[in-house]
Amino acid sequence: MSVDYDVIVVGGGHAGTEACAMAARLGAHTLLLTSSLDTIGQMSCNPAIGGIAKGTLVREVDALGGLMGRAADRATIQFRMLNRSKGPAVWAPRAQCDRTLYRRAVRQLLEAFPTLELTQGMVTNLLFDSPGCPRIAGVETADGRQFRARAVIITAGTFLRGRIHVGLGTQIPAGRAGDQPSIELAQVIANIGLTVSRFKTGTPPRVDGRTVDWTRVARQDGDPDDSRFSFHQRAERPRQVPCWITWAGEEVKEIIQRHLKESALYGGAISGRGPRYCPSVEDKIVKFPDARRHQVFLEPEGLDTTELYVNGLSTSLPVLVQLEFLRAVPGLERVQMTRPGYAIEYDYYPPTQLTPWLEVKAVEHLFFAGQINGTTGYEEAAGQGVVAGLNAVRRIRGQEPVVLGRDDAYIGVLVDDLITRGVDEPYRLFTSRSEFRLLLRQDNALRRLLPLAERLGLLTADELRAAERRLAAEESILTLARETSITPARATGPLAASGTSLASGERVAVVAKRPGVSLGALLEAAGVGAGLAVDAVLAAEIEIKYDGYLVREREAAARLAELASFALPEDLPYLELRSLATEARQKLDQIRPTSLAQAARVPGVAPSDLHNLVLEVARWRRRVA
Repeated sequence: MSVDYDVIVVGGGHAGTEACAMAARLGAHTLLLTSSLDTIGQMSCNPAIGGIAKGTLVREVDALGGLMGRAADRATIQFRMLNRSKGPAVWAPRAQCDRTLYRRAVRQLLEAFPTLELTQGMVTNLLFDSPGCPRIAGVETADGRQFRARAVIITAGTFLRGRIHVGLGTQIPAGRAGDQPSIELAQVIANIGLTVSRFKTGTPPRVDGRTVDWTRVARQDGDPDDSRFSFHQRAERPRQVPCWITWAGEEVKEIIQRHLKESALYGGAISGRGPRYCPSVEDKIVKFPDARRHQVFLEPEGLDTTELYVNGLSTSLPVLVQLEFLRAVPGLERVQMTRPGYAIEYDYYPPTQLTPWLEVKAVEHLFFAGQINGTTGYEEAAGQGVVAGLNAVRRIRGQEPVVLGRDDAYIGVLVDDLITRGVDEPYRLFTSRSEFRLLLRQDNALRRLLPLAERLGLLTADELRAAERRLAAEESILTLARETSITPARATGPLAASGTSLASGERVAVVAKRPGVSLGALLEAAGVGAGLAVDAVLAAEIEIKYDGYLVREREAAARLAELASFALPEDLPYLELRSLATEARQKLDQIRPTSLAQAARVPGVAPSDLHNLVLEVARWRRRVA
């Protein structure tokens, strides 16, 4: 059988584009098949990248050679580092983006890969080596074209049997507003025998900024410094603009309560469960009845439009009701709605049916990434796309899959949570999901992942040199801080905010451990801080201030690695292991963990089950030896 491509990626969203980038960086002949070339890299909901934990995920994707950070930098119209008042483990870069510039940047970045082809077509069927053969062989489109490949990655987002809801009376089959859903492909996947379920998500209305009363809303500007997402490029930043804050108060609450039964969600039209951490405004009113008001952000869609995204008012209420409650928001009394909000319900496949490298267990060389796995968010999709793209190529080349650990990256936390614990609501990444938040910071993503990117050959020679210069700068600043002394007189200014002083000269690194004392300010006061890169100084400062905590987290990560090194046989007959509890046997048989560490994270597996599992594995190995 002839093979036209090494890898075919179905879908041009955030998972699909990152999967293409990874496969192409490994030199694989790759095809991106999407229902519309015009919507590659489309930001279907909020025109923003990053946020809590998500911003770290973007920097991890970038460290491995992905697209999201580079595209965001080219489209950023406001950049903010969230959570600066808290510890560095939860600092979070976030960029408000120009929706058009972002999509254009993704397309340009993809077209720079010589081994990647882009083709428009709606995939309706999967091809296999032979009838009943559990190995993928390609795809077929609605117009009858067949594309053969050794691996296929499906990143269909909300398109699989997608249905838009606006109130009770309007239900539109769609993958998103204006795009047809994928019905045939959903049926083909179901015929494979995979478990399928439904989730829902939604989007808020958009409004015309020319009809907003700006005197009644609060302005929110970005950070004054010139930060970026990408470690590898420093794109020219577009013109910066503010966002705006207002509130949905008692009047909005009363309107929604009065029309609640007209909502698709509360009127019974939607059965799928929605995201807990990005709820509709109906959910907010019902689940938080004592809240007097809810924050609303007015976010620009781009530099070439007056349209605003009304963040915080996602809804599936009828259009006229949406306009009514919008006009009850301070500043929006005379607003014109440009697009109504809507809810969308779609198929996903519980991710416990996947391997740790996102390959479908039932079909060799078939991979899933993105919302098809029950996640929500551009960044979560991008992280999965990286894993699927890398491993699709490695699997067809007969190489060991790449599996990132929970102490390696938030990407590792994300994938392990999905394939080990499954999902009962759309999965969103948070810093609290990680046991190693201080190790997995946004500032050290390059340091953590550059060795892997270099070993896999993901970066060009120029990119490697730039990355090494960045890490060398951090090391030189650490050395400078440890070797440079500062006198009490010179330290007076930097120490003023901490309310402390020096009795005698001391090393800068020692003084910088004090709360509220800036390493950059100390170095400048000591006369050695001129010309140092701000990001590199920040990374060095965190390493100095949290040295003791970092040592403890690294020790905990080493203990986890010991558990992970205890491999569990792929064909271990869990249902026969009578020393384990019934629930543990059933859950382990379904998940089939690859290590004792992963088994420990399976819901329903007790510590006593883990102890007995070690003994059972030893017995099984003696029996089959």
